[in-house]
Amino acid sequence: MQPNPANQTQSIPKLTELSALELAQALSEKLTITDRDWHRLKNDRKSRAREQAAVALIFLLKDQPEEALLRLQQASGWLDRSISAPPCENHKPQRSSMNAET
Repeated sequence: MQPNPANQTQSIPKLTELSALELAQALSEKLTITDRDWHRLKNDRKSRAREQAAVALIFLLKDQPEEALLRLQQASGWLDRSISAPPCENHKPQRSSMNAET
């Protein structure tokens, strides 16, 4: 038996029923880079900027403009190439034991 799409939409709230904060949180969740996608998207500047801008909107709606500004600056940094992703912990070059003794 096929599920009835009409029944499925009843459980999903209408956009007009959600607060601006709830909408921003949903957007942020949608744009967050998951662990599964991290290696593929960690250097994707547009994806990283979107992620930071969405989080900035949440802080702005929570009346935390300083935190919002930090996230917007991060988003801007991704777009203007002034920042980049740090190396993955699993792929950082290892110091040799000889260097560790000096």
